[in-house]
Amino acid sequence: MKKKLARLRWQFIRYSALLSFLTMILTLILITYDEQRGLLVIFERKLVEVPLIIWFVFLLIAIGGIGGFIQSDSMKRRIDVLLDGAVRYARGSFGHRMDVSGDDEISELTDQMNDMASHIEEQVASLQRLSSERAALQETIKKTAVTEERQRLARDLHDAVSQQLFAISMMMAAIKQGTSEQPDSLKKQVELVESMANAAQAEMRALLLHLRPAHLEGKELKEAVEQLFVELEQKQKIKVESEIQVEGKIPKGIEEQLFRLTQEALSNILRHAKASKIEFHLRKIRQELKVKIIDDGIGFHFAEVQQGSYGLQTMKERMNEIGGTLQIISIPNKGTQIEAKIPITWKEERE
Repeated sequence: MKKKLARLRWQFIRYSALLSFLTMILTLILITYDEQRGLLVIFERKLVEVPLIIWFVFLLIAIGGIGGFIQSDSMKRRIDVLLDGAVRYARGSFGHRMDVSGDDEISELTDQMNDMASHIEEQVASLQRLSSERAALQETIKKTAVTEERQRLARDLHDAVSQQLFAISMMMAAIKQGTSEQPDSLKKQVELVESMANAAQAEMRALLLHLRPAHLEGKELKEAVEQLFVELEQKQKIKVESEIQVEGKIPKGIEEQLFRLTQEALSNILRHAKASKIEFHLRKIRQELKVKIIDDGIGFHFAEVQQGSYGLQTMKERMNEIGGTLQIISIPNKGTQIEAKIPITWKEERE
């Protein structure tokens, strides 16, 4: 491109020089019209000991070069603006706009290129918006499919496996009563099978709790959590004490994550803690939302469990997604405390 622009400038200089040459020839003819020797006079006469022909050639080059350069300079600067804009558009910078000066064809071309960039920018924005909407729709479809599959599995497990485990537990309890006069070895085997059936039933109940819908289904967090606790007390030999003190509206996304966090915490308690009591606290303290879940179970050594615990890692990730923190304190044979803190940044709550 630089070479082409250079050639354009030299074309202006050549045309200007040619015009100057023709103008000088015409001028010399008029000056030497009355001379007998005509144009040959300029070869014979001198100015400051320099032949006139040399002066004419020098003036021809100077006038032609300077005139051509002056004419081409403004043209080159305007074309440079067009070139820079074209390069930016080729690289995808359609937000760039070129300055328009003058009322000639170059100005019209600049206007057309600016309009073209505006249209392309709008089209790119539309494509990006459609891409985002498509990704969001696919994500919604995926979540809907996952939720439906979770609910189907929960129904199947509750209607089939859970009922069969309950029947096995009842039968083992009856067999245990009928083996009171049997050898100790047989009693131990029956007790072992009964214990395994009870453990499997507890695991199944925890799994069913985990497979509940991961969203609030149009309910507020307080209502959904309280319903969860009622179902837990009805189906498990465990007492739940809850304290919820939150005024104002919590954003839906944060409610969803807190509800899912509570589900996972309760599922872990049912599977591993062997707890008889659970405390749940949800409070707003200054500009912070605090959730605390405490059980009186067997606890664990945190350093040994945290590396391989998928549930604990998932709860931490949920808090990271909403800008919160998660702290877990567990003492063997004493119980476990899970505390989540979420800074309040939403405008509705502050107002």
